[in-house]
Amino acid sequence: MISAKMSKAINEQINKELYSAYLYLAMSAQAEEMGLKGFAGWFKIQAGEETGHAMKFFGYVIEQGARVKLAAIEQPPAEFKSAAAMFQETLKHEKTVTASIHALADLAVAEKDHATNSFLKWFVDEQVEEEANAQEIVDLLKLAGDAGNALLFLDAKLGARKGAAE
Repeated sequence: MISAKMSKAINEQINKELYSAYLYLAMSAQAEEMGLKGFAGWFKIQAGEETGHAMKFFGYVIEQGARVKLAAIEQPPAEFKSAAAMFQETLKHEKTVTASIHALADLAVAEKDHATNSFLKWFVDEQVEEEANAQEIVDLLKLAGDAGNALLFLDAKLGARKGAAE
């Protein structure tokens, strides 16, 4: 069984993961409005991944004999200036999530909670991938600049992403 402090921290992480899903759904909706269906699909798949992360934490809390306590999910921003702005926000957000996962891992180590520390290793690795993917797209959007044809190429590239949201 996990400590009350760890349970509270993981419940807060569930909320953060669900907020991430909301944020990416908001970005997906705006990308659709902008006619960028590939970007929209990428964000929709990302939202599904974030929901999956929340459910992993949800299951772990229950498995550890603790109680899941769901809190209200903050409303994400719904307006972004551009596709580049969306991905800059994505990268910033993923760095925030990484810091939160690292704080959970630090707490697990401090509490000598080896089971939770082991459980969190997957999330630590996942965040390395999440940040790298977001950074790559930010870099590509910087290279594209105002070139419409480059943006359309990136839209097609992002639209080729396969995932659980299909």
